[in-house]
Amino acid sequence: MAPMGIRLSPLGVAVFCLLGVGVIYHLYAGVISNRLAAFRQRKTVDLRELLAVSVEAAVLGGTEVKKVRDENSLKEKSKGKTREGASEFLTMGDVQSHRKMYNLLSNTFPDVTVNSEEHDNMVDKTAAWSRVIPADILNKVEAGKEVPAESVTVWIDPLDATQEYTENLVKYVTTMVCVAVDGKPVVGVIHQPFTGFTAWAIVGQGSNMRPRSSYSVNPPKVIVSRSHSGKVKSFVQDAFGNNTTIIGAGGAGYKVLALLEMPSSETAAMDQADVYIHVTYIKKWDICAGAALLTALGGQMTTLKGEDIDYSGTPLNKGGLVASVGVDHKAVLERLPNWDPEKH
Repeated sequence: MAPMGIRLSPLGVAVFCLLGVGVIYHLYAGVISNRLAAFRQRKTVDLRELLAVSVEAAVLGGTEVKKVRDENSLKEKSKGKTREGASEFLTMGDVQSHRKMYNLLSNTFPDVTVNSEEHDNMVDKTAAWSRVIPADILNKVEAGKEVPAESVTVWIDPLDATQEYTENLVKYVTTMVCVAVDGKPVVGVIHQPFTGFTAWAIVGQGSNMRPRSSYSVNPPKVIVSRSHSGKVKSFVQDAFGNNTTIIGAGGAGYKVLALLEMPSSETAAMDQADVYIHVTYIKKWDICAGAALLTALGGQMTTLKGEDIDYSGTPLNKGGLVASVGVDHKAVLERLPNWDPEKH
């Protein structure tokens, strides 16, 4: 007896083939779709472009800050008080600067998290980067250094030293932008609206700033907050002695610049310090840009206990800070008394 078999008509063969192709398509379509989705989600940003936009944003914000002050249209109001009882102010300078800076950065890098000290509902979809990269950045910073957008947190301070701004002590006022990657400060910009000077740095690549040629820590000149000081004076004297020079100043951005070599045109108006110390709570938009500048120049900004500060997540740094460049940071930390900012 001949073996039995299955005979398919040409139509049957065609149907069978179509079914097979359909099964294969459905098996692989899901895999391909998932891979394409993952590829689309892996968006990156170029650090040189982030730096250029940060400089442009800080300058635009600074223009608003200066304009409001020059027109004496501050319209200041209190946002409340700090834990030490100092008043916190909000002015039209803060608001107008925030609008320029936040919208420019958000529009240019929509996949990046942008945190600002101020909050405002005005959306300006027309705010766009000029696509201009300043010549000094082009000369010192390489293109093509890309990082995942999801790893980036941008911190904006639209007007640092608002209290001093209301008192017309404008030398302390800055606008600042910082780019943190995986919580580490990488790009820092500090702009002085009333002089037009802008300090910038990108860790591992370059800066338009440098440390001074000499510093002293026996004892150091210590720069501290004039309006949110807490008990910093006794803290500094316990660490370095009663003859320590303590400089009270406004604005965290200004205090970091006081540690660095400033252009000759700016030096006369600036204080010079060896160490910057803060013993109470402070927000990350106040300090991230300065941390990036100091890190790029071989310095450090840590908590009072010497811990690195994570520039992601919540905006509050509860550990106080010590900032230095050109000195032995560890030796400075070792001289500090035990201190818990959460209890003061």
